[in-house]
Amino acid sequence: MAKRYGAAAIVSVLALALLGAAAHAQDWPARPVRLIAPYAAGGNSDGIARITAQRLTEALGQTFVVENRLGGNGALAAEAVARAAPDGYTLLWGATPPLTINPALTKLSYDPVRDFAPISVVGTNAFVLVVNKDFPPRTVAEFISYVRAQPGKLAYAEGSAGSITHLGMALFLHRAGLAMTNVSYRGNAPALTDVMAGHLPTMLSNISDAMPQAAAGFIRLLAVSSEQRAPQLPDVPTIAESGFPGFNVLTWNGLLAPAGTPNAILAKIAGETARMVKDPQFVARLEQYGADPVGNTPEQFAAMIGSETALWADAVKSLGLKF
Repeated sequence: MAKRYGAAAIVSVLALALLGAAAHAQDWPARPVRLIAPYAAGGNSDGIARITAQRLTEALGQTFVVENRLGGNGALAAEAVARAAPDGYTLLWGATPPLTINPALTKLSYDPVRDFAPISVVGTNAFVLVVNKDFPPRTVAEFISYVRAQPGKLAYAEGSAGSITHLGMALFLHRAGLAMTNVSYRGNAPALTDVMAGHLPTMLSNISDAMPQAAAGFIRLLAVSSEQRAPQLPDVPTIAESGFPGFNVLTWNGLLAPAGTPNAILAKIAGETARMVKDPQFVARLEQYGADPVGNTPEQFAAMIGSETALWADAVKSLGLKF
């Protein structure tokens, strides 16, 4: 009899806990929500985070505040969210490097899979191979011939060691059989500034940063890194169609929560994300950042993280990169 009453009590406690969690999720958000972003204010990822936060603020009736926490190729921001309470009030503005590249490069204080609950990818960004206006090559084929004739004598700029502007360029050079030295900067913008000035001849840049500089005549755009041509640059060929079939380097930006966050909260945010990426006005703002809308489900996002983690682990191993 005592055992039966004890079991009944445990069931009652669990039921009350579940009801409490459901009520909490239904009331969420009851106060401002923090979006911890891993990159500097004013950059491409930060810009997409801020327009997303604005839309969530409008849709959910509470302020979504972007907080920039820099360091460790995004690791510091990811660690802060991994250790936060799973109550929906601290979210990660996730990006490719801290979640799918960092595990291949270094030992982390967080687990990119176990410590987070994926919500939805807002958008993906391709990159573009750019050269200084005075650099002779005007096509990918000419670029390869020019660099191959000067093995190890040329360098390229990249936003930071371990970033996609670094690894994406390294992958391209590896497939082309070229040798160049990488020079690291603190972000895409300063790297591109030095390419524009002619201090370095080339880099793989964010599309949104590169387009106005190409229009002004400071750089030329040779090829984009996505498998399909970028909507913003329909006349610029892809690296894939320039002799490297299957080449497809993208980054993504999206929302994640600490593991254990109630599913109802995750579903509410994912639902709002799916709605916003179908809004032509929001899509137009994404395009200003060179991004294509996604709005996938938590399950699809989790699968994406898993496949990309394996992809970048293989890439880092094949490139022989060490940090």
